Amino acid sequence: MDLIEKIRSLPTQPGVYLYKNAEGEVIYVGKAKNLRSRVRSYLLEASQANAKTGSLMREAVDVDYILVANEHEALALENNLIKQRKPRFNILLRDDKTYPYVKLTLADRYPKVFVTRRLRKDGSAYYGPYFPGNLAYRVVELIHRSFLLPSCKIDLTRYHQRACLQYYIHRCLGPCVQELTTPEIYAQAVKDAQLFLEGKQVELERSLSARMTAAAEAQQFEAAARLRDQLSTVHQLQEKQRIATAEQNDDADVFGYHFEDGALAVNLFHMRGGKIVDRREFFWEDLPELMEAFNIETSEAALALEKNSSGPSLPSPQSASAPAEHPETWDVSEPGAPSLAQPAAGEDIAAFNPGAVFSALLKQLYIDQRYVPRSILVPVDFADRQSLADLLSDRIGRRIELAVPQRGEKRSLVDLAGQNAKQSYIQRFRVLEPSRKAIQESLADSLMLPELPSRIECFDISHIQGAETVASMVVWEDGKMNKSQYRKFKMMTVIGVDDFASMREVVTRRYRRLKEEDKPMPSLILIDGGLGQLHAAAEALEALGFTSQPLASIAKKEEVIYLYGNEDEPVVLDRRSPVLHLVQMIRDESHRFAVGYHRQRRAMRDRDSELLNIPGVGHLTRQRLLTHFGSLRDIQQATADSLAAVVSRKTAESIWSHFHEPQTTP
Repeated sequence: MDLIEKIRSLPTQPGVYLYKNAEGEVIYVGKAKNLRSRVRSYLLEASQANAKTGSLMREAVDVDYILVANEHEALALENNLIKQRKPRFNILLRDDKTYPYVKLTLADRYPKVFVTRRLRKDGSAYYGPYFPGNLAYRVVELIHRSFLLPSCKIDLTRYHQRACLQYYIHRCLGPCVQELTTPEIYAQAVKDAQLFLEGKQVELERSLSARMTAAAEAQQFEAAARLRDQLSTVHQLQEKQRIATAEQNDDADVFGYHFEDGALAVNLFHMRGGKIVDRREFFWEDLPELMEAFNIETSEAALALEKNSSGPSLPSPQSASAPAEHPETWDVSEPGAPSLAQPAAGEDIAAFNPGAVFSALLKQLYIDQRYVPRSILVPVDFADRQSLADLLSDRIGRRIELAVPQRGEKRSLVDLAGQNAKQSYIQRFRVLEPSRKAIQESLADSLMLPELPSRIECFDISHIQGAETVASMVVWEDGKMNKSQYRKFKMMTVIGVDDFASMREVVTRRYRRLKEEDKPMPSLILIDGGLGQLHAAAEALEALGFTSQPLASIAKKEEVIYLYGNEDEPVVLDRRSPVLHLVQMIRDESHRFAVGYHRQRRAMRDRDSELLNIPGVGHLTRQRLLTHFGSLRDIQQATADSLAAVVSRKTAESIWSHFHEPQTTP
């Protein structure tokens, strides 16, 4: 059955349709209340030689569909399929920034607390997201200090001989060593941390007060003092929460955008408690090509909006006779600007439809999230806005407002987001050099660092089939490479080809020395390599007692960054990201330095081996000559009498003849 016949036989129920190319790859996913009507409209548009749908229909050779019960199920299924298949003609969420959660591993024998950016169904409890991102690290640090739950990578399914440094500085109960704590004490600490993370401060305060009194009566004064400190922390947090609640407005997410020259920048402001706590940026390039598949949907959506809207009618994006007072939105950047701004002169108004962009963006952002703010403010309307709001309300369990403000304070917030989107566009696509602090903040956020990085040390291994294996360490410090801090390493214990053992040796030697000299550790240790090199470096650090040192590696081919402890969630940065450029620059410098040292060692080996070809010169004689003269060049320039002062006269004459008399080739 060819494509046209298959489309004619589609059912009229709601569902999701998937266009496929000749290789069977899904190139577009869409939803419809009436599958047959929606998919047939693509054929009608293509038959009228519309170039925008032509690209999609020229590639499409097959269409599949999945029936659902209602439009809500279609929205959710469309979102899941887009995230799974990543079709080329769909607008995909591309974001360098994700917000962290606090993870409590309740399924473990001794639960730990971590910062993570991906939710999994693994029996753990997740709390968040936290705005700004470093708030999650502060929360985890508070749990370490107050409730003594660890976040190290030590295996707690068995006991170890000795505890790590965290136990001795009173940041951990020490479940890794038998008899340092009991399961009952640890379970109580986990319960306290749960109450704290869930915001049940009153219940936690009551529990801590009762246990503190009981410990004091039992003359367990150290335990009572620790509970007193925890109680003081809870009191302080409760006072801050009361102040915030007194001034709190509903939480909201505010969107603005700027489109120019086929590229789009979107800004998202997170408002919590009536204050803007963080900003998020999204970017797309060559957007008109991606918009081709949306033309039919947007034209039908515009008609639906005109018929169903209770307010002023919005024009169809494809209508050439749109009213002047409501033209299509392209840039929301001027304070007090109307909700829809005139497109640039000479631009094809149908080439870009912001409503389709926000429809796709909001689905991918919110449908799978556990927390959605009460209000979501967007600059433009789109067809399934109300359906999406209803779906989110059903999933969250409370009413979610998805609004397009036209005036007042909310409209001012949308305009503000639009102004910032324009600045984001300028910095991203007009290639302005970002400030050093901005790069540090982006690096800390992308690589989940607890503080702004001031020093990064990067390691690389270099050899040829195991010969002359060497390593390099380069240092990025305060925004530039610090060449005076570079270090070279020659392998002392590794024989043959073993990059993992070589990395383990180098990292051990470097940070054992820092530990002995009581010098601070770097903000980040970067490894040039994949997961094997990363784990080898982590083993070396853990053996030295550095269990919480930030550690990452960058793979050469994929250009993805693996964070130790979150290897299943590699950081994939946009190719234009200044963070990726910085990490690549440090990695490339480390590789250059390692290769240079390896070539130097190899050249020395090749030159030195020339002496061994001379009759009467062995390894000890060669070493004695090099020690006395300093280099092979000085040996070549020495006279026979000078050589005879170090070796025998016969050997000296052989060496002098080797370098000064022409050699006969048999």
